[in-house]
Amino acid sequence: MPPRKLQIACSGLGRMGARHALNLLTRTPRAQLVAAFSPDEKELAWAKVHLEPSGVKLYSDYDEMLKHVGLEAVVIATVTTVHAEQAIKAINADKHVLCEKPLSTSVEVSQSVVDAAKAKPHLKVLCGFSRRFDASYRDAWDRCDSGAIGRPSVLRSQTCDKLDPSGFFVEYARFSGGIFVDCNIHDIDLALWYFGQDSIVKSVAAFGITAVQPDLRKYKDVDNGVGVVEFWGGKIAYFYSSRMMAAGQHDMTEIIGTEGKLTINANPMSNLLEISEPTGVRREIPPHYYGRFEHAFVTESNEFAAACLDNTKLPFKLTGAVQAVKIGCALQESLNTGKKIFFDETGRRIEKASL
Repeated sequence: MPPRKLQIACSGLGRMGARHALNLLTRTPRAQLVAAFSPDEKELAWAKVHLEPSGVKLYSDYDEMLKHVGLEAVVIATVTTVHAEQAIKAINADKHVLCEKPLSTSVEVSQSVVDAAKAKPHLKVLCGFSRRFDASYRDAWDRCDSGAIGRPSVLRSQTCDKLDPSGFFVEYARFSGGIFVDCNIHDIDLALWYFGQDSIVKSVAAFGITAVQPDLRKYKDVDNGVGVVEFWGGKIAYFYSSRMMAAGQHDMTEIIGTEGKLTINANPMSNLLEISEPTGVRREIPPHYYGRFEHAFVTESNEFAAACLDNTKLPFKLTGAVQAVKIGCALQESLNTGKKIFFDETGRRIEKASL
């Protein structure tokens, strides 16, 4: 008798959703992609070619997809504005959920997903912070956890996208929550991972410019942002995000401890090829985020399927996703107001008099 497979659906078939769907279909042995949803005709046309021939049922109505016979789990990769709504609907329908980051651009709405999950403790509900599944980041975590660099005290991390001259990110900024919530949410999550999930923010300050996409200003966003987050207990994080890298995607992290430091992806490369030319020696780097973290997404889908089937613990708590959104939103507010934002030792926001 063949082993049982997790009956899973994918919601959203844009760039990220299509990648999730194909990973589930071809690279997750313990899962069976049985259904997929998109409200977009172009995405459904793609699915008719790439998914439907493998027996995947296509839906243009999310609620109808949730009624698919035998469905056990849903991967949500739609636009950010409907992440929480779709996650809660799936949870209420008694389905396991893997939701792309962030749960929402709002702290309160993100918390509503956590509350829904708490009401169904038998379900596995995970926010897709893909870097937590990357082999290099996990290696760094193991070394931190073993005390190899002493006490982690400073984290510098960046998410820098290759320049997209089409202007895609201008319109995307209408609902993304801003560069800190969209891009740096990964780096914020890393700070909470390496510093400890219970780390409490003491202050945040953010700055930004529109170097190549001035139209972002109409959505109160920037194409280059810098954020500094101070945590209670003597720890500090520095975040950088950019939409204008010329050579390709460059996401890197440095964890500085009292007895050493760890650096991940300081010099990015697509592979081990070096190209010698009359102008010098160079190597190419990934053109986009997925090019760097492709294998992390595959690991993510496999570990999620295993947790659902074997009833094992997920690798990290859902509550961390709310903490990350809280910090991201505070950074975005600081960016737009020019003010530093403070929190007390319980994490509650406080107002300090200006000198």
